[in-house]
Amino acid sequence: MTGFPELSTADPRLVRLRDSVASAPVVWKGEYPYFIHPLTDGVPRLAPALLRDALDLITEKVDWDQVDIIIGIEAMGLPFGTALALEQDRPLVVARKRSYGLEGEITVDQSTGYSKGSIHLNDIHPGERVLIVDDVISTGGTLRAILQAIENANAIIAQVVCVFEKGVGMEDLIAEFGWPLESLVKVEMIDGVVHCLT
Repeated sequence: MTGFPELSTADPRLVRLRDSVASAPVVWKGEYPYFIHPLTDGVPRLAPALLRDALDLITEKVDWDQVDIIIGIEAMGLPFGTALALEQDRPLVVARKRSYGLEGEITVDQSTGYSKGSIHLNDIHPGERVLIVDDVISTGGTLRAILQAIENANAIIAQVVCVFEKGVGMEDLIAEFGWPLESLVKVEMIDGVVHCLT
């Protein structure tokens, strides 16, 4: 669908990611089922091997010749963004939940399935090719706001890679905007239980 490299469903790293999320506990925030996972919440503790699996799979999905900067979305996009910035020698911009009021700061309202707030972006320049990395996409509210802000700043969305995709938020954004979004593992919540679709 996007032209990015496909991962083999038998890849042991992908199998480990699927197994880890399939056994994740689920809590309810109102009517919203929310799985708790080390890569999406930082609890339980994040094993280095699991983080390495996700990082390696993201690295293989990205066309690094087309990336100038990396944006990691606070909070759990930061472990991925930091490691990839070091590994690929690219600058890292953090999409923050806190404003600093710097010149050129972009503030976007964002909402998810369970919260609302603002995200603040700094130091994004016209023409820069941006890779966005994040832990999970559900409704797509956060990504929609951030990607629209990046386009409004006249930067280029090179790629977006999320570790987990839940629900139809990613599909809706691709259908509406044609943005280059990818995930490693697609999950579905059925009666409060996580089921892996990819």
